[in-house]
Amino acid sequence: MIDKIIRLGKDTAIYGTSTILGRLLNFLLVPFYTNVLLPSEYGITAYVYSLIAFLNVVYNYGMESAYFKYSSTLEIGDRKQNFNTPFLSIIISSSFFSAIILLLSKPIGGLIALPEDFSRIIIYSAIILFLDAIVIIPFASLRQTGKAKKFALIKFLNILINVSLNIILLVKFKLGVEGIFISGLAASAMTVVILLSDIFKNFRFNFSAKLFKELLKFGLPSLPAGLAAMMLQVIDRPILRYLTDDSSVGIYQANYRLGIFMMLVVSMFDYAWKPFFFSTAKEQNAKDIFARITTYFLLGMATVFILITLLIENIVKFQIYGKFIIHPDYWSGLNIVPIILLAYLFNGLSLTFSAGIYIQKKTSYLPFITLIAAIANVVFNFLLIPMLGIIGAAFATLISYVVMAVTMYYYSQKFYRIEYEYKKIIIIAAATSLITAVYYLLKYSL
Repeated sequence: MIDKIIRLGKDTAIYGTSTILGRLLNFLLVPFYTNVLLPSEYGITAYVYSLIAFLNVVYNYGMESAYFKYSSTLEIGDRKQNFNTPFLSIIISSSFFSAIILLLSKPIGGLIALPEDFSRIIIYSAIILFLDAIVIIPFASLRQTGKAKKFALIKFLNILINVSLNIILLVKFKLGVEGIFISGLAASAMTVVILLSDIFKNFRFNFSAKLFKELLKFGLPSLPAGLAAMMLQVIDRPILRYLTDDSSVGIYQANYRLGIFMMLVVSMFDYAWKPFFFSTAKEQNAKDIFARITTYFLLGMATVFILITLLIENIVKFQIYGKFIIHPDYWSGLNIVPIILLAYLFNGLSLTFSAGIYIQKKTSYLPFITLIAAIANVVFNFLLIPMLGIIGAAFATLISYVVMAVTMYYYSQKFYRIEYEYKKIIIIAAATSLITAVYYLLKYSL
């Protein structure tokens, strides 16, 4: 058993390295933004990008997963057709969607209550959406053909270009929020340029109507699930803005992003977990291994939760060249960080619980589980934000991930019962709660 767990740890490090480096690099923008943008400006940025996240799902409309399905089996057409049909489909549809956004940019700006000074970012957003959409299939092709290093390198370069341009445009040229979207546009355009050789290598004007129908039939049903998943992740920003103001969204976003410390742990585990449990499921003691891993993973997440909760104020107030890691204008939101960390912890538990659903091929339940959690997120955001402000939004996020973990546990146990190490789990939860309670008791009593 120990050797299996050690192998999972190694796989986690291997699979997660490129993604983690990219996310860490991207995270550097958080302290940068808080020191060059007002909370209201950062709030507008977070709000618009949350809308872009939803539209990314629409622009994809399940074509990526459909491409993986049909290009791997070649049930219809040859390899070229299985690249070109979804690729041309996305080019046509994304051109149409972005053209509508460009033509209706002013009415859309009014509809989403965007200040007139920021109206140009709608134009930038439309172009970003188009550029990101047309590389969906080329990126999927790299993954399908096992070119993981090239895939990771291009993704990393995209983030590197984005971060570098943000610093240049915001510091040297003082472009503010507009500079953020110009940076994103340039990074997306450069990604397209880098992938041109792969696109031309595979591209032919070879569109299969029969294949297209099957791609739509396979991909479109995943659209609601994708929107529900995105709702779970970012719906709190638009709701928070609707119920409060741009400054609250900016403060919330900056402190929410400090949850990266837990998110990185969960992301690294996620990359290794699925291939691990599939390869281990046939072993006689597979369920015992899964139970032990859940305990160890929970212990690791609980340790991260305690450390960050105890140290977060010292971290953000550390000064470099006279600048705080996070500007004082954003410190009022620090109390949401432990709540977000805990939300990510429950997200991690959902991943471990999901093994049974995948092993027993009951994945049709996953969209339902995600939708229930997303609905909980929306409902509790509207209930709690009027009473608690950004703390209410954070608690709504936590509640939604608890709902997802509990629902995932219920259905997974229903189809693939695992005897988890409940006593150890209770001890870990009790110790974590006690340490946290003592810390806050001392903090507010001294």
